[in-house]
Amino acid sequence: MSKTTLVVIVYVLGVVLGAFFLDIWGAETNMKKGFLALGWTAIFLISIMLVDRDKD
Repeated sequence: MSKTTLVVIVYVLGVVLGAFFLDIWGAETNMKKGFLALGWTAIFLISIMLVDRDKD
C-alpha cells in the first residue's frame, strides 16, 4: 500500500466520522464546524503534497 493511498484512506475516514459524529453536513452547521472541515482538507492537501514530493 502506497503512502498516497494511506493518506486518502485516512482523509475519507475523517470525513465520514465528521459527517456522522460532528454532523458537518447538517442543517445547523456553524462556523466552527466549517473551519474544522476546511482545516482537515488543508491538512489532507499538505500531506498529499509532502508524500508526492518524497516519491521523487
